Amino acid sequence: MPLRPSRDVFITCAVTGAGDTTGRSDKVPVTPEEIAAAAIEAAKAGAAIAHIHVRDPETGKPSRDLGLYREVVRLVAASGVDVVLNLTAGAGGDLVLGSPEAPLPPDPAGTDMAGAEERLAHVAELRPEICTLDCGTMNFGEGDYVMTNTPAMLKAMAARIRELGVRPEIEIFDTGHLVLAKWLKDQGLIEDPVMVQLCMGIPWGAPDDVATLSALVQNLPDDWIFSAFSIGRNQLPYAALALAAGGNIRVGLEDNIWLAKGVLATNGDLVRRAVQIAEGVGSRVLSPAEVRAKLKLERRW
Repeated sequence: MPLRPSRDVFITCAVTGAGDTTGRSDKVPVTPEEIAAAAIEAAKAGAAIAHIHVRDPETGKPSRDLGLYREVVRLVAASGVDVVLNLTAGAGGDLVLGSPEAPLPPDPAGTDMAGAEERLAHVAELRPEICTLDCGTMNFGEGDYVMTNTPAMLKAMAARIRELGVRPEIEIFDTGHLVLAKWLKDQGLIEDPVMVQLCMGIPWGAPDDVATLSALVQNLPDDWIFSAFSIGRNQLPYAALALAAGGNIRVGLEDNIWLAKGVLATNGDLVRRAVQIAEGVGSRVLSPAEVRAKLKLERRW
């Protein structure tokens, strides 16, 4: 992988995610108030972008409830703290098969399959500056869960996101997902500048070794803007690796709950450490306003 360090870098903080982390750390935000506070905390620590999922306030489980998204956005906007909001559009593509011997019907306890318009309902109403587009299908974990995003679904969602005037962050979990992203771009469904997130180390997607990251980076078009992250203990080392590869940084409790061995992190802790890493190698951390200029975003709130 050629060494081409990022001299100007932005930090994304994924503040809560949809994983089963709330039982392992009381610092993972659950309610709209906690999620908004986490986004604000991350912004004050140096993150230009806050990546937002919402959770059921009673159970902590992932949710697509529009009212929860509405409240998070309202609270962040009312705070007066400047941060670019990136709302997930990944929910609604969750398929859990019944069992190896009886895969159908799907398990209703974990399956949540929705149409393109329903998956983007919160994006259509709230018009964030960025929303995610998970660019492919893959196995997740050791059970029967499949993250499901067919080419037809991706075309429909990409077209709708473009129509709404929202910048998609293309989530690449494996090498074939990059092929799908280029296919969408060739059809005019993704506008410039193209923004990509390389999601590494997630079973059973692209491993977080240097060779795989190098292969992905070298196959990105030169004018695409990318970030890269890994999960768990490799999150913070990957901040430095992403910089060395010419990319931007993502940290946050969605992907990793630890600051050090035995020390639970807050989102602010992880962002501050990412700022230290970036500045320690001579990079400058971009503000939300500078990121808007770079990504051609229009501030909504």
